[in-house]
Amino acid sequence: MRAVIQRVSEAACQVEGNITGQIGIGFMVLLGIEDADTDEDLQWLAQKITGLRVFSDEQGLMNRSLADIDGGILLISQFTLFAATKKGNRPSFIRAAKPDKAIPLYEKMISTLEQVTGKKVATGIFGADMKVSLVNDGPVTITIDTKVKE
Repeated sequence: MRAVIQRVSEAACQVEGNITGQIGIGFMVLLGIEDADTDEDLQWLAQKITGLRVFSDEQGLMNRSLADIDGGILLISQFTLFAATKKGNRPSFIRAAKPDKAIPLYEKMISTLEQVTGKKVATGIFGADMKVSLVNDGPVTITIDTKVKE
């Protein structure tokens, strides 16, 4: 799994002009799922996302987590995070999981994040043409790949 996590002061997703999810302060997370992903990847990533200490404390240091600031999560499925661009100019998405594997893992990530945070997770709609807007706070953007744990 790959995630692009952006610290935001607000974020929203629209599908066909209707808001499907929105948050105030928190994380906007783009989530890519590949065929090799497992429940172990999902659990590890959910803990990493919710445990990231990238929100400022009283001294202005990045010391607070999502729970510390009572922040929200907007989770968006993003198969293009697995774009292969080595050959030619047209990306290949061969590593991205097909919907029959990706949808259950995406839905499980939603429920896992909700269990860990105790809050409803805002979402887009899997596979839809989504319009995502956000105000990146900082900017702070972090990428995490469960297969390359850095």
